[in-house]
Amino acid sequence: MPVLNLDKGTQLTMPELPEVETVCRGLRPFLEGRKLTRVLKRRPDLRFPIPDDWEEQLTGQTVEAVERKAKYVVMRLTSGISAILHLGMSGRILIHEHNADEPFDKHDHIVFETDQGCQIRFNDPRRFGVADIVSTDGLAESRYFKSQGIEPLGNELSGEFIEKKFLNKKTAIKAAVLDQKFIVGVGNIYACESLFFAGIDPRALAGEIRGARAEALSTSIRVVLEKAIAAGGSSLNDYVQVSGELGYFQNQWAVYGREGQKCRTCDSVIERVVQSNRSTFYCPQCQS
Repeated sequence: MPVLNLDKGTQLTMPELPEVETVCRGLRPFLEGRKLTRVLKRRPDLRFPIPDDWEEQLTGQTVEAVERKAKYVVMRLTSGISAILHLGMSGRILIHEHNADEPFDKHDHIVFETDQGCQIRFNDPRRFGVADIVSTDGLAESRYFKSQGIEPLGNELSGEFIEKKFLNKKTAIKAAVLDQKFIVGVGNIYACESLFFAGIDPRALAGEIRGARAEALSTSIRVVLEKAIAAGGSSLNDYVQVSGELGYFQNQWAVYGREGQKCRTCDSVIERVVQSNRSTFYCPQCQS
């Protein structure tokens, strides 16, 4: 299995919507319709305590569906509960289809085994992930999703939505795009990329993004996310797909991580500024 090293100077980056969507799509063939014959909790907590009855509640249940909500993996079970996983900074979910007897890694904190003998292991070296159980009927009102905004791949995202939600906002448009109470799942990488393709300066006031510019931004968010999903996400730090393969969208980045390099569209040089303690990459010519 390939391992990603954290190079000196590389910013820690949580998996964003495309990475989590890729994980869900990879898990579905191995979990949907399968019974969980064994569930192990190999430590009591990650970022928060894992429920005491985690193993008892999940063992013997059949997985009805594996879905992505925002940046969470949601496993809906026949008993009416859902297991929720968040990858945190370093979490990854790997499938052991034919080698379930392989010794556990010390960071394999949660293990699911199905009636097909397949093992799914949640490995999280930094333990910043989340594992919890929520009533399926109460998902929308749970602490994880109650204050979340719209899904950017759904029908709600539009120029009209952006114009209405950001009206009179004095914050920078980059910060508004990152705010999960407006649009979920868009993190730093894809916010930078979306603003580039929309031709919008990331420092522009959110309340000034209207009309054609708002429409361009809604379109670019959707297109960038869909392209990233098709490429298996962006592999930074510890993220890999459930197969152990890397994502490849980082090879297509237009601006993110490209400070000092030439813009792929014009002859300008990509610049970096810090906004809310995060690096923002942009082209001063294309995003003027």
